[in-house]
Amino acid sequence: MGSRVIMECAVGGKFFSPIFSSTRSVAVEKRKLPSLHKKIKFCSSKFKIQASQAEAHLSPEAELQAEKRGSSTGVGVGELIWPSPSDGTPFWKKDFPSSGVSPEVFADVKDSDPKHIIHVTAEMAPIAKVGGLGDVVTGLARACLSRGHTVDIMLPFYECIQKQHIKDLTVITKYNSYHDGNWVPTTAYRGVVSGIPVIFIEPSNLFFKGQYVYGGSYNELEAYLFFSRACLEWMQQVTSTQPDIIHVHEWQTGALPLLYWDIYHHLSLKKPRIVLTIHNMEHYGECSKEQLSKSGLEGSVYASIDKAVDDRTIGHNPERLSLLKGGIVYSNAVVYFGILNGIDITMWNPATDIFLPVKFNDQKPEGKKFCKYYVQRGLGLASEGTQDGNHVPDITYKAPLVVCITRLVPQKGLHLISHAIKHIEELGGQMVILGKASDVRVQTEFEGLAKLHNQGPCIRILLMFSDELSHMLYAAADMVLVPSIYEPCGLTQMIGMRYGAVPVVRKTGGLADTVFDMDDQSNHNKANGYSICVCIYLFIFDRFVFEGIDEGSLNCALDRAFTYFREKPDEWNGIIKKVMEVDNSWNNTAGKYVELYHSI
Repeated sequence: MGSRVIMECAVGGKFFSPIFSSTRSVAVEKRKLPSLHKKIKFCSSKFKIQASQAEAHLSPEAELQAEKRGSSTGVGVGELIWPSPSDGTPFWKKDFPSSGVSPEVFADVKDSDPKHIIHVTAEMAPIAKVGGLGDVVTGLARACLSRGHTVDIMLPFYECIQKQHIKDLTVITKYNSYHDGNWVPTTAYRGVVSGIPVIFIEPSNLFFKGQYVYGGSYNELEAYLFFSRACLEWMQQVTSTQPDIIHVHEWQTGALPLLYWDIYHHLSLKKPRIVLTIHNMEHYGECSKEQLSKSGLEGSVYASIDKAVDDRTIGHNPERLSLLKGGIVYSNAVVYFGILNGIDITMWNPATDIFLPVKFNDQKPEGKKFCKYYVQRGLGLASEGTQDGNHVPDITYKAPLVVCITRLVPQKGLHLISHAIKHIEELGGQMVILGKASDVRVQTEFEGLAKLHNQGPCIRILLMFSDELSHMLYAAADMVLVPSIYEPCGLTQMIGMRYGAVPVVRKTGGLADTVFDMDDQSNHNKANGYSICVCIYLFIFDRFVFEGIDEGSLNCALDRAFTYFREKPDEWNGIIKKVMEVDNSWNNTAGKYVELYHSI
């Protein structure tokens, strides 16, 4: 690449330094879903949906188009089997129908100069998802596909991937890729996941073996160094056309820009330009010179402050490299601050969500109360008296349900999450925490909290990851708590709003850009949540926001939210409708990425 590296970041159509800009711009466009009446019959855990065109307000042709867009909904309840904590199989592990997800449809949004974009990533929702990275990759790829671009995702073929979720899985080719002095036999597969073409890379060594995406018995850093080079080797050896953009994500693929500009660009790959998205600056890919050399690069060449040396280790013995630092230096564009993420509104859609016992939308929100009681019953947060399938008892209304779906890491405000358990219980509410801890000490702390609270009537702490249960919890929640210490963007608050869960968030990063406090008179027209704000009242798009990192600030936001829920039910229902109407889809954000692709 020579000495010229362009580092830019899109902000409102302009480009600025990615590290020092903290401004975001996002256009909010309200979009209402068409309302279709359906009759839903529930038989055990198998959900059967019977459409009644005679009752629909749309013509058969219009209904068919709406179905293709995934916008139909049903709120009728026939025979609903309530779950119980004593069930042999937890309610979120029962069989669900195939989602049949297809790319999002955006009306009349087609870009005039389509590009070929390849995402190289360690995660992809739903088949290899650990956090928001997987959601972003899938959502952005689907949005760009719908705009007329050619998009592929390259992903390690983890042993833990459930192959039944991949359509048309076939072997493309077998080839060799370099690692640590040897050429490793490698297989490339092609399949389709959620309507997106995916290329899976499977080395013949032990890389990517194990029951989970991360945490196998192999050296992860060396595995991702291999993967980064194997993707470029595949592009050079196998593809007949070169992509316009190679979009890499996080430290795991941070070595790819180095390998591209210092090896493959001097061979046959001339066309691609490199975009790096940093999803979490906390993880930077610490790397020794010897480890980097295993990729075929001379590690000592990159041990300088203007290349890949980690500035914080200068003067230490030894000094260390950072794959993320190298990726920043060697990419044409870096996205950290500036472009707000979106959510995949096809995958996250309460009107069509296969995991929900009853569907609903902003025009027909009644199904949400059934989802709440379904989860309460399944987790033992409500009594199990005989209930009419069409009746939900008063406990659903009297006890606000707060959910916190998160990785249990310091960034997410662990002390505030643990304090919220106590305060919500004192307020007479209910709380469900869903998440895993990578740190043994944190895991032990929350295991102790689970042992203390999980047999009681108010709190459930579930130390695991479950995509199915997360969908149900968003649908059941009255409020979603996001008390992050820092959050470059955040998806939880957007998904929560999509499902009618009012966000209670700390005013930081992307949370401050998407949630506007109910009591902030300067932003009254946008109010949608509650901010933790050192007990200073703010107003947002019907949400509640707090600014401090202390327990008192969190208490203030929760107190205000609970007061609205209990004392102003009409206003609360208006908030639910309002947050569900907010357009946080990739429809807006994908265009900013396309502008960025064109700029380089």
